Formats: sequence, C-alpha cells, structure tokens
Amino acid sequence: MTPYAVVIPTLVRDTLADCLAALAAATGPRPEEIVLVDDRPYPEPGKLEHPLSVLGDLRERTTVLGGGGRGPAAARNTGLRAVTAPWTVFLDDDVQVGPHWCDQLAEDLAEAAPDIAGVQGVIAVPLPGERRPTDWERGTAGLARAHWITADMAYRTEALKQVGGFDERFRRAFREDADLALRVLDAGWRIRQGRRTTRHPVRPADRWVSVRQQRGNADDALMRHLHGRDWWDKAVAPRGRIRKHAAITTAGVAACALAATGHARAATACALGWAAGTAEFARARIAPGPRTRREVTTMLATSVLIPPAATWHRLTGEWRHRHAHAWQEVAR
Repeated sequence: MTPYAVVIPTLVRDTLADCLAALAAATGPRPEEIVLVDDRPYPEPGKLEHPLSVLGDLRERTTVLGGGGRGPAAARNTGLRAVTAPWTVFLDDDVQVGPHWCDQLAEDLAEAAPDIAGVQGVIAVPLPGERRPTDWERGTAGLARAHWITADMAYRTEALKQVGGFDERFRRAFREDADLALRVLDAGWRIRQGRRTTRHPVRPADRWVSVRQQRGNADDALMRHLHGRDWWDKAVAPRGRIRKHAAITTAGVAACALAATGHARAATACALGWAAGTAEFARARIAPGPRTRREVTTMLATSVLIPPAATWHRLTGEWRHRHAHAWQEVAR
C-alpha cells in the first residue's frame, strides 16, 4: 500500500463532522496522517472538539494547524508543508467519502504510473428527485463534471512541491485547483481520473449566494494573466457569461448617463438593450428550474444584480493582478 496523507482546510462548518465521520468509517488502508487546517481568522475555542471526536482511532494521527484566514489555497499549502507521505489527498470539509473510499484510493494510487502526478476522485452530487433542481443546486451539480477539483484530489507530494503548491493569490475556493493542475501538467506530469467516489451534498444557501459568487470573476482575471487568453480551453472550463454581463452593464450605465444629460431617445434605446439582456439572462436561469414563486423571484432579482457585480469584480481583478506574469516566466 502506498502511504498517503489527507489534508482538509476548514472553516469548521457544520459539515466537518460528517466529513470526518465518513473518512473514519471508510474501509481500507488508513491515512498515515490527517492534517486539518483551521482557516478561521478568529478561531472559537472548543468548536473543533465534536468534529475531532468522530475520528475514533484516527484522532491520534490527526494534526490541527492554524491557517490564519488566508483562504483555502494558503490553508492547503500549510497542510502540505506538514505532510511527509508520498501522496497528499485533499478533501473539502463539506464532502463525504464513500464507504469503501480507502480501498478504492489504494487501488487508484497503486495503478498510477510514475508520470502520473494526480488522481482525481469521482464526485457525486445528490439532487432532489421529486422536482427540478434550483439554480444553486445545478451549480453545485456542476462539480461532478469539473476537472481537477480539490473536493477529492490526490497528488504526489513531490509534484506539488516541484511546482510550488497552490498559488495563494487565489483567496476563494475557486480556480485555485485549476491553476495548480495546469502548472502540474505544464511541468510534464499527467493527471488521471480515479474510481473512488465521494459525495458532495448541496449546502443550504440564501437567495443572494449567486451574487456573492461573482467575486470569482476576479480570479478569472488572474487565470488569464497566468495561463493566457485560452486558459478556458486548457482548464476545460465553461467560458461563462462575462462578455454578456459587461454588455448588459454597459447598456444600463449608458442609459442612466444619457438620460441624465437629456438624450432621451438614445437613453431609451440603451435601456431597452439592458432590459432585453437582463430578461434573456433571467429566462435562461428560470427555465430549467422548479419555477416556484421563491425561485422565480430570486432569479429575477439576482439577474438584475449579477451583471454589474460580475463586471465590477472582473475589472477590479484585472487591476489587482495587472502586474501578474505568466507562471512559466516566474518559474524560469
């Protein structure tokens, strides 16, 4: 059996206990070490006692480190520096590994050729069967198709250290895994899909979560600087709607400016463009959903707010990362 360590960055959410309980219950070779990185800026004493208690005999193999609230990329690097095993398996604190996960992981690692740096787990997202999924549920379900996500990702520790680990400029749980994988691939390694399965339940979320998610557009700006304009293709990632969002936002801003300066006809034309773009966006989100009153009103309200939020975060990201160089240049 190839020795491995498990690294879990956490904000000590309610999901952590279920994550650790599933890991403790999984059959097969146990991890050599578990490194739990508490990334709360101001840790509350005692809150980790219950999650750690569910580990059973794995508790003695578990180390808890402080992350300082610097985000999941930095937290994983903190955990990585403590790892001595040849393989490091990253799990998110809101997943639940399958009942035979340790056995399946052992097979995945045993089958990895010497040039394989990473083996990705299969992510399963349970969705309601009695109705269509909401916008938030569909977004979470997209994780099952995502490449290289660290919800369950095993890497050779050597390969991670070779490329310098995660880029800590990614402060959210977004794009930091794709960036790492692209650097690993560019270094000459390969990444393959494994067979082990991990469950990723849909977390409860309020109706404004989609607006807050637009902060990820700043990370897309960093990806462009690091990996070029075609990074979408390299990362096998959906392109998103940032260009449409920018066009809708521009039309809205222009309508307000033209109206304020007395150009009524031009302002009306721009306002109609803004309304048409917003309506198309809302319809695209409402049509595949459950179409309940709450879902429809949420989609209407957030479809007005998302384009300007996305555009703002993209512009701020471009400014913040304007001096970022392609990672190959930095590596040289």
